[in-house]
Amino acid sequence: MKISRRAVGDRTLIPTQITYPAPSGLSQDRHIEGLPLGTRGGMLVQHTFPMDAEYEFNVGGGFGGGTGGALIDVTMDGEKIAVANPRNFRLAVKAGPHTLGAALVDRQRAAGVDEAYSDFRIKSVFTAAGGITSVVINGPFSAASPGDTPSRHRIFVCYPASAGEEAPCARKIVTTLTRRAFRRPVLDAEIDALMSFYQQCRIEGDFEIGIQQAMALILVAPRFLYRVEEDPAGVKDGAAYRVSDIELASRLSFFLWSSIPDDELLDVAGKGRLRDPGVFEQQVKRMLADPKSDALIRNFAGQWLYLRELSKVETAAKDFDENLRQAFRRETEMLFESIVREDRSIVRMLDADYTFVDERLARHYGIPNIRGSYFRRVTLDASNPRRGLLGQGSILTVTSVGNRTSPVTRGKWILENLLGTPAPVPPPGVETNLDKDQEAVKITSLRQRLELHRASPVCASCHKIMDPIGFALENFDLIGTWRDLDGKAPINASGELVDGTPLNGPADLRRALLGRREAFVTTATEKLLTYALGRVVQYYDMPEVRRIVRDAAPKDYNFSSLVLGIVKSAPFQMRRKS
Repeated sequence: MKISRRAVGDRTLIPTQITYPAPSGLSQDRHIEGLPLGTRGGMLVQHTFPMDAEYEFNVGGGFGGGTGGALIDVTMDGEKIAVANPRNFRLAVKAGPHTLGAALVDRQRAAGVDEAYSDFRIKSVFTAAGGITSVVINGPFSAASPGDTPSRHRIFVCYPASAGEEAPCARKIVTTLTRRAFRRPVLDAEIDALMSFYQQCRIEGDFEIGIQQAMALILVAPRFLYRVEEDPAGVKDGAAYRVSDIELASRLSFFLWSSIPDDELLDVAGKGRLRDPGVFEQQVKRMLADPKSDALIRNFAGQWLYLRELSKVETAAKDFDENLRQAFRRETEMLFESIVREDRSIVRMLDADYTFVDERLARHYGIPNIRGSYFRRVTLDASNPRRGLLGQGSILTVTSVGNRTSPVTRGKWILENLLGTPAPVPPPGVETNLDKDQEAVKITSLRQRLELHRASPVCASCHKIMDPIGFALENFDLIGTWRDLDGKAPINASGELVDGTPLNGPADLRRALLGRREAFVTTATEKLLTYALGRVVQYYDMPEVRRIVRDAAPKDYNFSSLVLGIVKSAPFQMRRKS
């Protein structure tokens, strides 16, 4: 009910206060991307305003005053707002989604007064420089109308000019909404039932109230809440069959967009033409090129590469803050995005000669001459250890533990997610936490502690597979900073793979993985198929995975060839009656 009211526009809304806190650990000592140049720190808030109305804004924080008090720059959708008191103000806002920005004017740097310019983090004591800790939005007040929002545009495909036009227009709106929500052509009986409900609500209110209530009923229907795939008549239990074009359209849209099919895809599927020669590939390529496929980039990278785990990381590293956490994720997502958008080989994830950095991340990596908070593409020479996934802070951080690196976790992660050869589960009763081994804790070198752990034959069989891979990355600390010492001991990144391949550092490991490119592509394809199907890939799916990889080889495993192979595969196109 709340969703439908907000989508249509609810004139009965009472003022509601919403607080947006700044992320814990956010450093506000420098400019933040998306906020005005000449500012530092601050927040960007994405907020959907339900009505054309006035709203109250409160910008909270510790505003230092080494030079007479902080000035706050307030923006709405990138445009500066002139307000008398930028910390507490009321503003008329048009309904719909808007981006509010609040940042501190960077007077210290402009005036060359850096002595008062110390790092401000949300968990710290307020410094002379200060920072913004929250943005509070309260409203609506004096609501004028529901406004001209994107949701109303999509809902009101017509609007009655007279009482006689209301019922035909309502039927058109309800039919359009139901078709999109159910992701298929709708039956007259379904629309008749919804129109009956609309009429009852219309009598008690007005045209928009009737539409709002009908929409609420649609949104609680099982056909909207569940992706229903019905077995055709005559299919025997256990038999496999091709899903319908309509069901295939839903599978495509949830795979590539994480959302419902658009009108074009539904039109093609409704006419039974989705599998026509040329039509299917054209639709898939159109969907990949659509901005809605950003969801595939974000969600699949988050699932496959464990980027979702970054938000949970708690580390003892002093140089780690929220800005770096966000930069780590952004870098890896942008690398994967370049593979998707430029239709590059998925193998380039291992050895790309470029990456994406802002000033904060470049400083962390030791890349010179990068200024500003916006991310840009930088070239990496052949000797740069940051080439590919194995040099990225996101991967190196999620495969560490709270106060140190973990060669075991890093080796296990690479085996599972890049090579498709998961390590065995430790036997029952074996202590896997090195920090609990009192004898091992006395040893300063992590490598020596692991050697002591491997002295047990029970442990050695698995660790001889994982540890050399992880040790090759030991020059990267727990948040991916390059180092030459582990405490006072020189880093020893040497080792040997189970097949005898010698390793000594990340470059050797990268070359070893590239020598197993088919295993990497097979693993990436299996992970992508898992994401596409919404279930774990089983042994009986693997022949299809291998076929997809073989068919993609002539195109050097470019991303679109893997996607097309998946959406044409039997697991994606077919269903078994249970």
